[in-house]
Amino acid sequence: MRSNRLDAPGTRTPPSLLAAGLLATGLLPGVAARADEPAEISHHYADSNGVKIHYASAGEGPLVLFIHGFPDFWYSWRHQMAGLQDRFRVIAMDQRGYNESGRPQGVESYDMALLVADVAAVIHDAGAQQATIVGHDWGGAVAWQVAFNLPQMTERLVILNLPHPRGMARELAINLEQRANSAYARKFQEGSVTDPDIFFGRAMTAENLAGWVTDETARARYIEAFQRSDFTAMLNYYKRNYPRLPAEGAAPATPETPRLAIPVLMFHGLKDTALHSDALSLTWDWLDADLTLVTVPGAGHFVQQDAAELVTDTLRWWLLARL
Repeated sequence: MRSNRLDAPGTRTPPSLLAAGLLATGLLPGVAARADEPAEISHHYADSNGVKIHYASAGEGPLVLFIHGFPDFWYSWRHQMAGLQDRFRVIAMDQRGYNESGRPQGVESYDMALLVADVAAVIHDAGAQQATIVGHDWGGAVAWQVAFNLPQMTERLVILNLPHPRGMARELAINLEQRANSAYARKFQEGSVTDPDIFFGRAMTAENLAGWVTDETARARYIEAFQRSDFTAMLNYYKRNYPRLPAEGAAPATPETPRLAIPVLMFHGLKDTALHSDALSLTWDWLDADLTLVTVPGAGHFVQQDAAELVTDTLRWWLLARL
Protein backbone atom coordinates (compact mmCIF):
# COMPACT_ATOMS: atom_id res chain seq x y z
CA MET A 1 0.00 0.00 0.00
CA ARG A 2 1.13 3.53 -0.65
CA SER A 3 -0.41 6.89 0.14
CA ASN A 4 -0.11 10.07 -1.87
CA ARG A 5 -1.96 13.15 -2.98
CA LEU A 6 -3.45 13.23 -6.45
CA ASP A 7 -0.92 15.57 -8.02
CA ALA A 8 -1.25 15.09 -11.77
CA PRO A 9 1.72 15.52 -14.11
CA GLY A 10 1.86 18.88 -15.86
CA THR A 11 2.89 17.81 -19.33
CA ARG A 12 0.50 18.69 -22.13
CA THR A 13 -0.46 16.33 -24.94
CA PRO A 14 -2.28 17.93 -27.90
CA PRO A 15 -5.73 16.51 -28.68
CA SER A 16 -5.65 13.84 -31.36
CA LEU A 17 -7.53 14.02 -34.64
CA LEU A 18 -9.66 11.25 -33.18
CA ALA A 19 -10.89 13.59 -30.48
CA ALA A 20 -12.11 16.14 -32.99
CA GLY A 21 -14.11 13.54 -34.91
CA LEU A 22 -15.65 11.92 -31.86
CA LEU A 23 -16.40 15.19 -30.14
CA ALA A 24 -18.26 16.29 -33.25
CA THR A 25 -20.44 13.17 -33.21
CA GLY A 26 -21.16 13.40 -29.50
CA LEU A 27 -19.97 9.82 -28.87
CA LEU A 28 -17.07 10.99 -26.75
CA PRO A 29 -18.01 14.51 -25.65
CA GLY A 30 -15.58 17.05 -24.25
CA VAL A 31 -14.93 16.93 -20.52
CA ALA A 32 -15.04 20.31 -18.85
CA ALA A 33 -15.84 19.27 -15.30
CA ARG A 34 -14.50 20.92 -12.17
CA ALA A 35 -11.08 19.65 -11.16
CA ASP A 36 -11.89 18.57 -7.62
CA GLU A 37 -10.05 15.46 -6.42
CA PRO A 38 -9.83 13.56 -3.15
CA ALA A 39 -7.49 15.25 -0.71
CA GLU A 40 -5.84 12.03 0.42
CA ILE A 41 -5.85 8.68 -1.29
CA SER A 42 -4.29 5.27 -0.69
CA HIS A 43 -3.62 2.57 -3.26
CA HIS A 44 -4.19 -1.14 -2.72
CA TYR A 45 -4.17 -4.46 -4.57
CA ALA A 46 -6.73 -7.21 -4.16
CA ASP A 47 -6.05 -10.80 -5.24
CA SER A 48 -8.78 -12.15 -7.52
CA ASN A 49 -7.82 -15.80 -7.99
CA GLY A 50 -4.27 -14.84 -8.89
CA VAL A 51 -5.05 -11.63 -10.79
CA LYS A 52 -4.12 -8.43 -8.97
CA ILE A 53 -6.83 -5.78 -8.98
CA HIS A 54 -5.69 -2.26 -8.14
CA TYR A 55 -8.00 0.16 -6.36
CA ALA A 56 -7.74 3.67 -4.96
CA SER A 57 -9.39 4.47 -1.63
CA ALA A 58 -10.30 7.59 0.32
CA GLY A 59 -12.54 8.57 3.24
CA GLU A 60 -14.26 6.61 5.98
CA GLY A 61 -17.77 5.28 6.40
CA PRO A 62 -20.12 3.02 4.41
CA LEU A 63 -18.38 1.58 1.37
CA VAL A 64 -19.08 2.93 -2.13
CA LEU A 65 -17.25 1.10 -4.92
CA PHE A 66 -16.82 2.63 -8.39
CA ILE A 67 -16.19 0.61 -11.58
CA HIS A 68 -15.02 2.34 -14.78
CA GLY A 69 -15.75 1.50 -18.40
CA PHE A 70 -13.97 1.79 -21.78
CA PRO A 71 -11.59 3.49 -22.36
CA ASP A 72 -11.04 4.65 -18.80
CA PHE A 73 -9.47 3.88 -15.42
CA TRP A 74 -10.13 4.55 -11.74
CA TYR A 75 -9.36 8.28 -12.09
CA SER A 76 -12.67 8.76 -13.93
CA TRP A 77 -14.35 8.93 -10.52
CA ARG A 78 -12.13 11.63 -8.96
CA HIS A 79 -14.97 14.19 -8.75
CA GLN A 80 -17.38 11.79 -7.07
CA MET A 81 -14.71 10.52 -4.67
CA ALA A 82 -13.92 14.09 -3.61
CA GLY A 83 -17.59 14.87 -3.05
CA LEU A 84 -18.34 11.79 -0.94
CA GLN A 85 -15.19 11.09 1.05
CA ASP A 86 -16.30 13.07 4.11
CA ARG A 87 -19.20 10.67 4.74
CA PHE A 88 -18.26 7.49 2.90
CA ARG A 89 -15.31 5.25 2.16
CA VAL A 90 -14.97 5.61 -1.59
CA ILE A 91 -13.08 3.04 -3.64
CA ALA A 92 -12.41 3.18 -7.38
CA MET A 93 -10.93 0.09 -9.01
CA ASP A 94 -8.99 -0.50 -12.21
CA GLN A 95 -10.70 -3.31 -14.06
CA ARG A 96 -8.46 -6.15 -15.21
CA GLY A 97 -6.43 -5.19 -18.26
CA TYR A 98 -6.35 -1.53 -17.27
CA ASN A 99 -3.67 0.66 -15.69
CA GLU A 100 -2.22 -1.00 -12.57
CA SER A 101 -4.42 -4.09 -12.48
CA GLY A 102 -3.33 -7.47 -13.83
CA ARG A 103 -3.54 -8.22 -17.54
CA PRO A 104 -4.26 -11.96 -17.98
CA GLN A 105 -4.05 -13.34 -21.50
CA GLY A 106 -6.88 -14.88 -23.50
CA VAL A 107 -10.44 -13.83 -24.32
CA GLU A 108 -11.77 -16.25 -21.71
CA SER A 109 -9.93 -14.31 -19.00
CA TYR A 110 -12.43 -11.48 -19.48
CA ASP A 111 -15.58 -13.51 -18.98
CA MET A 112 -18.26 -11.63 -17.04
CA ALA A 113 -18.12 -14.13 -14.18
CA LEU A 114 -14.46 -13.23 -13.62
CA LEU A 115 -15.18 -9.49 -13.79
CA VAL A 116 -17.84 -9.98 -11.11
CA ALA A 117 -15.35 -11.96 -9.01
CA ASP A 118 -12.89 -9.06 -9.26
CA VAL A 119 -15.44 -6.76 -7.62
CA ALA A 120 -16.04 -9.27 -4.84
CA ALA A 121 -12.27 -9.53 -4.28
CA VAL A 122 -11.98 -5.77 -3.90
CA ILE A 123 -14.86 -5.61 -1.42
CA HIS A 124 -13.29 -8.37 0.66
CA ASP A 125 -9.83 -6.82 0.45
CA ALA A 126 -11.32 -3.58 1.74
CA GLY A 127 -12.53 -5.48 4.80
CA ALA A 128 -16.22 -5.16 3.95
CA GLN A 129 -19.09 -7.56 3.33
CA GLN A 130 -21.13 -5.35 1.00
CA ALA A 131 -21.03 -2.01 -0.79
CA THR A 132 -22.99 0.40 -2.89
CA ILE A 133 -21.88 -0.58 -6.39
CA VAL A 134 -21.46 2.23 -8.93
CA GLY A 135 -20.64 1.42 -12.56
CA HIS A 136 -20.29 3.23 -15.87
CA ASP A 137 -20.29 1.68 -19.37
CA TRP A 138 -18.55 -1.72 -19.00
CA GLY A 139 -18.40 -0.98 -15.29
CA GLY A 140 -22.17 -0.60 -15.45
CA ALA A 141 -22.51 -3.97 -17.16
CA VAL A 142 -20.41 -5.52 -14.40
CA ALA A 143 -22.37 -3.67 -11.71
CA TRP A 144 -25.70 -5.06 -12.99
CA GLN A 145 -24.23 -8.57 -12.87
CA VAL A 146 -22.81 -8.08 -9.38
CA ALA A 147 -26.30 -7.11 -8.22
CA PHE A 148 -27.88 -10.11 -10.00
CA ASN A 149 -25.32 -12.68 -8.84
CA LEU A 150 -24.07 -11.32 -5.51
CA PRO A 151 -27.13 -9.66 -3.96
CA GLN A 152 -25.72 -10.23 -0.48
CA MET A 153 -22.78 -7.97 -1.36
CA THR A 154 -24.82 -5.27 -3.13
CA GLU A 155 -26.35 -2.76 -0.72
CA ARG A 156 -27.44 -0.29 -3.41
CA LEU A 157 -26.85 0.03 -7.16
CA VAL A 158 -25.89 3.08 -9.24
CA ILE A 159 -25.60 2.82 -13.03
CA LEU A 160 -24.30 5.45 -15.44
CA ASN A 161 -24.98 5.24 -19.18
CA LEU A 162 -25.54 1.51 -19.33
CA PRO A 163 -29.16 0.33 -19.62
CA HIS A 164 -30.58 -2.75 -17.93
CA PRO A 165 -29.57 -5.86 -19.92
CA ARG A 166 -33.20 -6.53 -20.86
CA GLY A 167 -33.65 -3.04 -22.23
CA MET A 168 -30.38 -3.24 -24.14
CA ALA A 169 -31.34 -6.57 -25.73
CA ARG A 170 -34.71 -5.20 -26.76
CA GLU A 171 -33.23 -2.12 -28.46
CA LEU A 172 -30.56 -4.14 -30.27
CA ALA A 173 -33.39 -6.16 -31.80
CA ILE A 174 -35.89 -3.43 -32.71
CA ASN A 175 -34.13 -0.05 -32.68
CA LEU A 176 -32.34 0.64 -35.96
CA GLU A 177 -30.50 3.59 -34.46
CA GLN A 178 -29.14 1.45 -31.62
CA ARG A 179 -28.09 -1.23 -34.08
CA ALA A 180 -26.17 1.37 -36.07
CA ASN A 181 -24.71 2.86 -32.91
CA SER A 182 -23.28 -0.56 -32.00
CA ALA A 183 -21.19 -0.82 -35.18
CA TYR A 184 -18.05 0.10 -33.24
CA ALA A 185 -18.63 -2.86 -30.90
CA ARG A 186 -18.92 -5.23 -33.89
CA LYS A 187 -15.60 -3.91 -35.15
CA PHE A 188 -14.04 -4.53 -31.75
CA GLN A 189 -15.47 -8.07 -31.69
CA GLU A 190 -14.14 -8.93 -35.14
CA GLY A 191 -10.91 -6.93 -35.23
CA SER A 192 -7.49 -6.72 -33.63
CA VAL A 193 -5.46 -4.03 -31.90
CA THR A 194 -3.08 -4.14 -34.88
CA ASP A 195 -5.79 -2.98 -37.30
CA PRO A 196 -4.89 0.60 -38.27
CA ASP A 197 -8.53 1.76 -38.10
CA ILE A 198 -9.76 -0.32 -35.17
CA PHE A 199 -10.51 2.63 -32.88
CA PHE A 200 -13.07 4.80 -34.65
CA GLY A 201 -10.94 4.98 -37.78
CA ARG A 202 -7.63 5.36 -35.97
CA ALA A 203 -4.97 3.11 -34.51
CA MET A 204 -5.30 1.95 -30.93
CA THR A 205 -2.68 4.01 -29.08
CA ALA A 206 -2.59 5.53 -25.61
CA GLU A 207 -2.89 9.00 -27.12
CA ASN A 208 -5.90 8.08 -29.25
CA LEU A 209 -7.63 6.29 -26.39
CA ALA A 210 -7.26 9.45 -24.30
CA GLY A 211 -8.48 11.69 -27.12
CA TRP A 212 -11.91 12.18 -25.53
CA VAL A 213 -10.41 13.92 -22.47
CA THR A 214 -10.11 17.65 -23.18
CA ASP A 215 -8.71 18.69 -19.79
CA GLU A 216 -4.97 18.70 -20.44
CA THR A 217 -3.92 17.74 -16.92
CA ALA A 218 -6.35 14.83 -16.78
CA ARG A 219 -5.42 13.76 -20.31
CA ALA A 220 -1.77 13.40 -19.32
CA ARG A 221 -2.79 11.02 -16.56
CA TYR A 222 -4.98 9.06 -18.97
CA ILE A 223 -2.14 8.63 -21.45
CA GLU A 224 0.13 7.30 -18.71
CA ALA A 225 -2.57 4.89 -17.53
CA PHE A 226 -3.26 3.61 -21.04
CA GLN A 227 0.46 3.12 -21.65
CA ARG A 228 0.34 0.67 -18.73
CA SER A 229 -2.79 -1.05 -20.06
CA ASP A 230 -3.40 -3.96 -22.41
CA PHE A 231 -5.31 -2.97 -25.56
CA THR A 232 -6.09 -6.58 -26.44
CA ALA A 233 -7.66 -6.99 -23.02
CA MET A 234 -9.88 -3.97 -23.69
CA LEU A 235 -11.20 -5.58 -26.88
CA ASN A 236 -11.66 -8.89 -25.08
CA TYR A 237 -14.47 -7.35 -23.01
CA TYR A 238 -16.39 -6.96 -26.27
CA LYS A 239 -15.36 -10.27 -27.78
CA ARG A 240 -16.43 -12.22 -24.71
CA ASN A 241 -19.42 -10.31 -23.36
CA TYR A 242 -21.00 -7.80 -25.75
CA PRO A 243 -24.35 -9.17 -27.03
CA ARG A 244 -24.29 -10.39 -30.61
CA LEU A 245 -26.46 -8.50 -33.05
CA PRO A 246 -29.76 -10.34 -33.65
CA ALA A 247 -31.17 -10.60 -37.15
CA GLU A 248 -33.04 -7.45 -38.10
CA GLY A 249 -36.66 -7.77 -37.09
CA ALA A 250 -36.02 -10.84 -34.94
CA ALA A 251 -37.67 -11.06 -31.55
CA PRO A 252 -35.34 -9.93 -28.76
CA ALA A 253 -33.36 -12.70 -27.12
CA THR A 254 -34.26 -11.32 -23.70
CA PRO A 255 -31.78 -12.39 -21.02
CA GLU A 256 -33.14 -13.91 -17.86
CA THR A 257 -32.38 -11.59 -14.96
CA PRO A 258 -33.54 -11.72 -11.34
CA ARG A 259 -35.67 -8.86 -10.07
CA LEU A 260 -33.66 -6.54 -7.84
CA ALA A 261 -34.99 -5.69 -4.39
CA ILE A 262 -32.49 -2.88 -3.73
CA PRO A 263 -32.68 0.86 -4.49
CA VAL A 264 -31.33 1.75 -7.94
CA LEU A 265 -30.10 5.14 -9.17
CA MET A 266 -29.46 5.62 -12.89
CA PHE A 267 -27.84 8.53 -14.74
CA HIS A 268 -27.95 8.84 -18.51
CA GLY A 269 -26.29 11.54 -20.59
CA LEU A 270 -28.72 12.01 -23.47
CA LYS A 271 -25.99 12.95 -25.97
CA ASP A 272 -24.62 9.42 -25.77
CA THR A 273 -24.68 8.07 -29.33
CA ALA A 274 -23.39 4.62 -28.37
CA LEU A 275 -26.14 3.60 -25.94
CA HIS A 276 -29.60 4.83 -26.88
CA SER A 277 -31.78 6.26 -24.13
CA ASP A 278 -34.78 4.28 -25.44
CA ALA A 279 -33.27 1.27 -23.69
CA LEU A 280 -34.10 2.89 -20.33
CA SER A 281 -37.81 2.37 -20.90
CA LEU A 282 -39.49 -0.23 -18.65
CA THR A 283 -36.46 -0.57 -16.36
CA TRP A 284 -38.93 -0.06 -13.50
CA ASP A 285 -40.76 -3.22 -14.52
CA TRP A 286 -37.68 -5.30 -13.70
CA LEU A 287 -37.13 -3.95 -10.18
CA ASP A 288 -38.88 -4.54 -6.87
CA ALA A 289 -37.51 -1.44 -5.11
CA ASP A 290 -37.37 2.24 -5.93
CA LEU A 291 -35.72 3.54 -9.10
CA THR A 292 -34.38 7.07 -9.41
CA LEU A 293 -33.69 8.00 -13.05
CA VAL A 294 -31.72 11.15 -13.87
CA THR A 295 -31.39 12.12 -17.53
CA VAL A 296 -28.88 14.83 -18.43
CA PRO A 297 -29.58 16.59 -21.76
CA GLY A 298 -26.21 18.34 -21.99
CA ALA A 299 -24.03 15.33 -21.19
CA GLY A 300 -22.76 12.50 -23.34
CA HIS A 301 -21.47 9.04 -22.62
CA PHE A 302 -19.05 10.03 -19.84
CA VAL A 303 -21.75 11.64 -17.74
CA GLN A 304 -19.75 11.39 -14.49
CA GLN A 305 -17.27 13.85 -16.00
CA ASP A 306 -19.48 15.82 -18.38
CA ALA A 307 -21.90 16.65 -15.56
CA ALA A 308 -19.63 16.00 -12.58
CA GLU A 309 -21.31 18.40 -10.18
CA LEU A 310 -24.83 17.16 -10.94
CA VAL A 311 -23.80 13.51 -10.68
CA THR A 312 -21.83 14.03 -7.46
CA ASP A 313 -24.46 16.13 -5.70
CA THR A 314 -27.33 13.83 -6.72
CA LEU A 315 -25.39 10.71 -5.72
CA ARG A 316 -24.54 12.26 -2.35
CA TRP A 317 -28.17 13.22 -1.68
CA TRP A 318 -29.41 9.78 -2.74
CA LEU A 319 -26.92 7.92 -0.56
CA LEU A 320 -27.42 10.12 2.53
CA ALA A 321 -31.18 9.69 2.25
CA ARG A 322 -30.67 5.93 2.59
CA LEU A 323 -28.29 5.77 5.52
